[in-house]
Amino acid sequence: MPRHLIYLMLLLGNGTIFFSCQEFSRTKRLKLAHGLDITHPVHQGMVFMAEKLAEKSDGQMQIDIYPSQQLGTERQCLELLQIGSLDITKVSGAVLENFAPKAKVLSLPYIFRSREHAYRVQDSPVGRELLLQSERYWLRGLAYFDAGQRSFYTKDRPVHRPEDLQGLKIRVQESITAMELVRQLGGSPTPISWGEIYTSLQQGVVDGAENNPPSFYTSRHYEVCKYYSLSEHTAVPDVLIIGTTTWNQLTPQQQEWLQAAADEAVVHQRQLWQAAEAEAFREVTKAGVEIIRPEKSSFAEKTKAILENYSDQPEMYDLIQRIQAVPE
Repeated sequence: MPRHLIYLMLLLGNGTIFFSCQEFSRTKRLKLAHGLDITHPVHQGMVFMAEKLAEKSDGQMQIDIYPSQQLGTERQCLELLQIGSLDITKVSGAVLENFAPKAKVLSLPYIFRSREHAYRVQDSPVGRELLLQSERYWLRGLAYFDAGQRSFYTKDRPVHRPEDLQGLKIRVQESITAMELVRQLGGSPTPISWGEIYTSLQQGVVDGAENNPPSFYTSRHYEVCKYYSLSEHTAVPDVLIIGTTTWNQLTPQQQEWLQAAADEAVVHQRQLWQAAEAEAFREVTKAGVEIIRPEKSSFAEKTKAILENYSDQPEMYDLIQRIQAVPE
């Protein structure tokens, strides 16, 4: 082959490599880690968001998702966001309160009157304010994902009234508010990470836990706990969070694409959640779980002091009143 053709082929090859590298460099890849199983509707909501972001940016932005605590617990992921070693995570609002104090309002018992009221609050100016108030802690909220209403499930005895929790060790999240709620109801709160709950239930480290129906089902905790009491004491949302280090490195256009993808994912995830909730009830009932529907007013009465305790904290009390004033 003539030398000039060899030279031309090498030149074209190098050019292809050069342009391929240029194309690759234009793709902004974000790393998202969380603790849930891939079958969980919150994980599926994040997958939908990643697909929408790739679509909106014409492939210029990609999200790589690491589920099932591959990169750490919720607390550890938040810490990684703060130092810029991770881009996005999903945490429960209950865990977020340890990093952004006002977020504890999301964990207050019976602060939301219904699912519809919770959605209205999350979509309102006060909901947006809560997402952004964590920026001073290097964490910026992107969106709320539905995490349902949390209720108690137990191994050895059903919970029909608050008194039935007396003396029971109940697993809670690492949340001051969640621990206080269980204490007010007479139980003994025991913070344990998500991945350790199943064995803790099996071994009797705790007598029960509290969570939403899909999490109760996908975690297979129903294999150990055969009583599920729908106290629906809190409706703590999951919060999708980006580290401010990452957010500030994005261009205005990239920020717009990401926020739009997150907003669309919220709508889709709410539909996924309600379907998953119905499936969870069907499956755990088939597995022999007794579904108990207690009188919720007795639980609300026992825990109302938690809200009243904020009357001497003007900022928090104002936040509570603004949330309660949002119509359904």
